[in-house]
Amino acid sequence: MPQIKGVAHFSIPVSDVDRSTKFYTEIVGCTFLGQRPDKVITFLDAGGVCLLLIKRPAPIVKGPLDGSDGVHHAFMLDAGAYQAAVDGLRANGVDVFFEEDRRGGVIDGPRAYFRDPDGTALEFINRTAYGPAQK
Repeated sequence: MPQIKGVAHFSIPVSDVDRSTKFYTEIVGCTFLGQRPDKVITFLDAGGVCLLLIKRPAPIVKGPLDGSDGVHHAFMLDAGAYQAAVDGLRANGVDVFFEEDRRGGVIDGPRAYFRDPDGTALEFINRTAYGPAQK
């Protein structure tokens, strides 16, 4: 069995590349790395992991935007940056649709869920514990 060293990149579909690039760099906090000339793929850095914004036709998320049924992308933040980041979402008109401080599970810590301009569910988390569920 291979020994995974980490995540090299992950992809998020977007319908408007410029709007989403602005959202992910100015609100989420990613860093712009580059873009294909046709803007089909935009490369961003998310704390040492490459995030690819992939151009797709709208709508990206079909149906109601209630919850996410567990499908989302989580961005880890330091404890001192977590609340300011959540406050920054709200200050920028981003709806934080769920918040909790989970304890005793596999991935613990305060977290806030929100959506990108296409409705993809995202999370800010200050991960305080990671590993087998506590009993």
